Amino acid sequence: MSLRNVAIIAHVDHGKTTLVDQLFRQSGTFRDNQRIEERAMDSNDLEKERGITILAKPTSVEWVSPTGEHTRINIVDTPGHADFGGEVERILSMVDGVILLVDSSEGAMPQTKFVTGKALALGLRPIVVVNKVDRPDERIQEVLDEVFDLFVSLEATDEQLDFPVLYASGRNGYASEDPSARSGTLIPMFQKIVDHVPPPALDVDAPFTFLVTLLDRDNFLGRVLTGRVTSGRVKVNQAIHALDMDGNVIETGRASKIMSFQGLERVPVDEAKAGDIISLAGLAVATVANTIADTSVTVPIQAQPIDPPTLSMRFAVNDSPMAGREGSKVTSRMIRDRLAREAESNVAIKVTESADKDSFEVAGRGELQLGVLIETMRREGYELGISRPRVLFGEDETGGRTEPYETVVIDVDEEFSGTVVEKMNIRKAEMTDMRPSGGGKTRITFSAPSRGLIGYHGEFLSDTRGTGIMNRLFEKYGPHKGKIEGRKNGVLISNGAGEANAYALGPLEERGILMVGVGEALYEGMIVGENAKPDDLEVNPMKSKALTNFRASGKDDAVRLTPPRRLTLEQAIAYIDDDEMVEVTPKSIRLRKRWLDPNERKRQSRSKAA
Repeated sequence: MSLRNVAIIAHVDHGKTTLVDQLFRQSGTFRDNQRIEERAMDSNDLEKERGITILAKPTSVEWVSPTGEHTRINIVDTPGHADFGGEVERILSMVDGVILLVDSSEGAMPQTKFVTGKALALGLRPIVVVNKVDRPDERIQEVLDEVFDLFVSLEATDEQLDFPVLYASGRNGYASEDPSARSGTLIPMFQKIVDHVPPPALDVDAPFTFLVTLLDRDNFLGRVLTGRVTSGRVKVNQAIHALDMDGNVIETGRASKIMSFQGLERVPVDEAKAGDIISLAGLAVATVANTIADTSVTVPIQAQPIDPPTLSMRFAVNDSPMAGREGSKVTSRMIRDRLAREAESNVAIKVTESADKDSFEVAGRGELQLGVLIETMRREGYELGISRPRVLFGEDETGGRTEPYETVVIDVDEEFSGTVVEKMNIRKAEMTDMRPSGGGKTRITFSAPSRGLIGYHGEFLSDTRGTGIMNRLFEKYGPHKGKIEGRKNGVLISNGAGEANAYALGPLEERGILMVGVGEALYEGMIVGENAKPDDLEVNPMKSKALTNFRASGKDDAVRLTPPRRLTLEQAIAYIDDDEMVEVTPKSIRLRKRWLDPNERKRQSRSKAA
């Protein structure tokens, strides 16, 4: 049986995981009567809810060609969002070819560019698949021209520029070399993978070596390491050791279990050879980017360098008056252990403990990546206090301050383009391109400092009436842009503890936008709304009507409140200012001032001004 290893690259929501579902079905991996969830590869709860791929996952199908030849195809489903690029960079070292999936209308997008650049730099030859060709607004030829231009800008070789093209509909399960085809099967895609992707050219007779690219845990097996066997063979109970990047032996052990991928399952096997993508158990310390090898091997495999983090947040122990009421994991030790496990398996995250041992600086690729980590932790029962995100500055050769920039591609209705350009200019962004994208929409490209984009997404959706689409991608470290204007409005702060009262909230609606509802528990220093003016305002949302002997007819008791504005976790993190925090528990997301006592807040603001 021949072997092919291939990764699928696509922008968010371009149909990658749906296409993999169809590859499963048409290869016979699933029985005809087997009940399978839609988007089977997105097995994580957050992936299902958000409709995006967060974790890179290998899988495997066996395809029998019309001539009867058997081929095992290992497929790696990669995340489409650049925030999870740490997954992508490691995964690409496991494959010999890539399928680049682009939407027939949207074309090549920023995150496509990010992953494709990594793949081309490794010398991988792409197969371009134009997906969703049955869309009424398809523009297939323009999209292909965009892909070609993208490859040229990424300095692709002549061999990589001579890419084969397939036209497909992942939902309807067909692919063809004919752009006008609107039915059929995925046989042309299977055949193109077999013909175009080279089989692994690795030495089966050399000593066993294996580069760890993914790490997870199993309750029975312990640490499970996933990657591709680079050379040789490995058998169950074979003596192995782990080497770090410098060639030092970290630990020695035995391969207690070897598992191969079949469809969505990991299946135990007795032996694996060069080219196979496997999971291996038996070691307790080895981690991502380590080399697992026969005990005779002393030279490690060089791992791909990982782009550094650009954004950090402070994860603190929850010290609000409501701490410990809703979560079961509240101590700094528990938070430290959980973050250490995350940093171990996710090489794009860096964790630093503060001097007071009560908080941790967590650095990552972007707000979405850190937001997913926080959401995962709160579902596991953790309580946290989260600070406003801040960018990580650098230095140039002359000692000048630099900061991360992002390429921002915005698709927006023409009527809103002026507002978007104006708001981006305020945030020190420079427009690099503006062109009509069809259907009354305009595509605008900016180069913007990451600092200016923190908190802008919610404002952007309001400005475009929810119709705008924004895509961001790390571009470079560039010169520091100076002061950037932040949030314009102040907040309404509770001046005491108790339950929110309709009688008190009614008049507060005139002051701004409320973020709490009737009956919610409040505490001093908690943010209950957004002030209509730039200054913060302390208010009493618990005040109740004084009882008297005289009763009115009841009309003045019927307070009608506007439903409160509820922020999602990402919106709350982007909304807060430098002196504010988000209190995250398994049941609640609350906004609060960092210093709950008003006198302490005044002291801090005075010392900051001085």
